[in-house]
Amino acid sequence: MTAEFVSSSDRVVVTSTQRATILRRRRFVFAFLVGLTLAGLVAWLGSILANDGFDILDLLMIISFLIYAPWIVIGFWNSVIGLILLRSTVDPVRQVMPEAVDAQDSGPMTVRSAVVMTIRNEEPARVFAHLELLIESLGKTGHGHAFDYFLLSDSSLPQVIGAEEQAFEVWYQKLPPDCRLVYRRRESNVGFKGGNVHEFCERNGHNYEFMVLLDTDSLMSGETVVRFVRIMQSNPRIGILQSLAVGLPSTSLFARIFQFGHRLGMRVFVLGAGWWQGDRCQFWGHNAVIRLAPFTQHCRLPVLPGRSFGGHIICHDQIEAVLMYSAGYEVRLLPQECGSYEGNPPALPDYLQRNSRWCQGNLQNLRLIGLASGKPVSLFHLVFMAQKFIGAAAVVTFVVLAAIAAALKPADASFPAKSALAFYGACVIVLFMPKLCSILDTLSSSPKRYGGVARFLVGGLVEVLFTFLLVPASFVASTSSLIGLFAGRPLAWDGQRRAGYRLSLPDAVAALWVTTSFGLVLLSALALAAPGAIVWFLPFLSGLLLAIPFALMTSSATIAALAAKLKICAGPEEIDPPSEIARITPLLMQRR
Repeated sequence: MTAEFVSSSDRVVVTSTQRATILRRRRFVFAFLVGLTLAGLVAWLGSILANDGFDILDLLMIISFLIYAPWIVIGFWNSVIGLILLRSTVDPVRQVMPEAVDAQDSGPMTVRSAVVMTIRNEEPARVFAHLELLIESLGKTGHGHAFDYFLLSDSSLPQVIGAEEQAFEVWYQKLPPDCRLVYRRRESNVGFKGGNVHEFCERNGHNYEFMVLLDTDSLMSGETVVRFVRIMQSNPRIGILQSLAVGLPSTSLFARIFQFGHRLGMRVFVLGAGWWQGDRCQFWGHNAVIRLAPFTQHCRLPVLPGRSFGGHIICHDQIEAVLMYSAGYEVRLLPQECGSYEGNPPALPDYLQRNSRWCQGNLQNLRLIGLASGKPVSLFHLVFMAQKFIGAAAVVTFVVLAAIAAALKPADASFPAKSALAFYGACVIVLFMPKLCSILDTLSSSPKRYGGVARFLVGGLVEVLFTFLLVPASFVASTSSLIGLFAGRPLAWDGQRRAGYRLSLPDAVAALWVTTSFGLVLLSALALAAPGAIVWFLPFLSGLLLAIPFALMTSSATIAALAAKLKICAGPEEIDPPSEIARITPLLMQRR
């Protein structure tokens, strides 16, 4: 299929498959649904708060809620639309990304591609194992000759550098003679990962049509990479293409439960999001195929002045997607689970540390919001990702304001408890709708992939309890990070833990004392000023007061082994492992 471009109101925006009017209509419908739902929730909350009059505290609570609510309402409608597509259409992927369906699955590969993996102060054994599996998998497709491989190191620790070089030399001797592998290490990680990748593009990008970009913990099957390249090859206006990446098996209980829930939440979410986002979908910066010429020419990242939100771009993916789309190329997301994997943080402190980096990076990106001028969907992505962290601080603010309001309320004042309880329940349903939709779809289509109905439902219940404890701690940690950033506290971006490990009590306390202290202060204040209101705050307080034992429990090897034995929160890759996962499982199952 060739691209077609027509200068009319119905001009083709993709590859003669989706018209601009269709996408505009979908976006209008989506915006209307989101706006109507937000208006209804705000009006409902307003009626509860105005029961005994309306003051400045009530107004501030409504503002705080309105800052956070778009995040969950957008997720709600993405998921509802995704579930409708799954259950009402024969081929939901065609509704979202028709060029993926129409791309040829056979025939010659007419382009050369570079597989690029970045690494910084990580354990080399796991990195080389992931890359070796991809090389073998691509070889089995019969198209291995069309790919060269680049390992781009930004490591700074002498012992890690030595281990990388030694591992490369040993591995290089085992490679087939026709396999080209390049290891390059920079002396300084200028520009972080984004700078490393763009330096490669300027040095080597002219030799290749596409770049398969991988993170240290990424794994992709050869069939998936070849399919992506064929889609890109057939559709010259696609600049970036990726799919839903799912979690790799892990000995960590935290990672096991987290990625089980994340997978459930994203399965229908990305399908519904792709339905209205069309040619400008989300980009996560890895497990993607990128068209190198426009990426090299148009996606160079700027350096920002200032301290906390200045310097080199941290969350480069958001800005690269804006620049690629501005250059006239599409950013596409294939809404399928199809041989694309990633690792997840093995313990709560690691998760919160990653969130802090993302918080800084996505707020930093708001300084470049002018790049998305005139491009509503690009603007949405920049604001939406930053709003996740601003919204977390808004929830904490809402809780504090609600506690103050409870303390100031006269003992004989009336309170619409039934309406408030129903409102809280509605918000919980909106929050969990992505996972509820995926659970409904899985139960009606493929529960055996998750070990059967009983195991799947037990896993879903465990994950819901996990989320109730994780979210409050995450919100307070994000708020603390925001305060620190505005106070000028720098954040380091270095190597990350990948393997499961036993978190010590001192380390848990060091990572979570702020969260726990906030919970204790809030509980004490309520006990003194409004003890009858404590029950309303318990769902939030539980996540704060139990943060340290929660972190210790979810790093337990014993509980993790039991969950694995019972297949609780097991993914399809654990029930029936594909070849690439089966090969690497012994390495993934190591603990530190």
